[in-house]
Amino acid sequence: MDFFETLMFPFKWLVSIIMVGFHEGLSAIGMPEASGWTWTLSIIGLVLVIRAALIPVFVKQIKAQRGMQLLQPDLKKLQDKYKGKTDQLSRQAMAQEQMAMYKKHGTNPFSACLPMLIQMPFFFALFTVLSGISTARDKGEGIGAMSHQQVTQFDESTIFGATLSASLLHGGEGNQVAVWILSIIMILAMTASQFITQKQIMAKNMSEEAMASPFMRQQKMMLYILPVVFGVGGINFPIGVLIYWTTTNLWTMGQQFFVIRRMPTPGSPAAKALAERRAAKGLPALPILGGKKADAETEAAAAAAVAQAKGQRIQPQRKNRKKK
Repeated sequence: MDFFETLMFPFKWLVSIIMVGFHEGLSAIGMPEASGWTWTLSIIGLVLVIRAALIPVFVKQIKAQRGMQLLQPDLKKLQDKYKGKTDQLSRQAMAQEQMAMYKKHGTNPFSACLPMLIQMPFFFALFTVLSGISTARDKGEGIGAMSHQQVTQFDESTIFGATLSASLLHGGEGNQVAVWILSIIMILAMTASQFITQKQIMAKNMSEEAMASPFMRQQKMMLYILPVVFGVGGINFPIGVLIYWTTTNLWTMGQQFFVIRRMPTPGSPAAKALAERRAAKGLPALPILGGKKADAETEAAAAAAVAQAKGQRIQPQRKNRKKK
């Protein structure tokens, strides 16, 4: 057993245990054990368990992303301060000031990647399990928590005529035309859902300052690069893995839609839209944690504009007077 297999061993067991648990539960309520749809629902159940467990991490990710977006103007000033200085002391001083800035605001650029990083071992474990199904069947062995009988059932199970362990690049048993069509549809769904998720964040949930930052230019590049990477890699994924990744992307898209609508980034178009919706209903503006004074003024202005459009009188705000 090599290092990678040793590293993946506990994840393979955990992934296969969850799948087997859902499979036995679905079989107990009357679904056929050898049906591809039973195993497909087991894979979807695996996604639901993992993503539900990651909700606390997702909340931290949102806070980290928001902190990074609000921090962009200060980072830009720091970069301008050390612009053109390439000596070691200047680079070290810039790095120290940058880390102090992250610490002060309770964020760092790596926190935003946590859900993806935590998911990757489970993704690779599922890929290893599904890719090894045919080999385990031929050797008369199980794989992870799956018995040899369950391995055989999975290997022979199909949806729309395509086996779940087949892939676009390597083929597999069953109807090859069905494997091609289903794989292409799943790859397109996987990449499209990922692109839409990132696009709606950039279009609705970023402030003007964040949109103008160097960080944003990198995000725009990743918007187009990541779907291409996963699209090209998808030709090597078994259909079962494509089902897993498409389902988790749809979960992410739904999560982001909820966050953008209910907990938008201060100063973003989504925050202004939320303020307008609340003003139209006669509700006070929500205090958004981490927002700046300018964000509060923007929301108040949006609420005033809506109220004026409805013919309501706006009470003038008293300015704080200096004590004599």
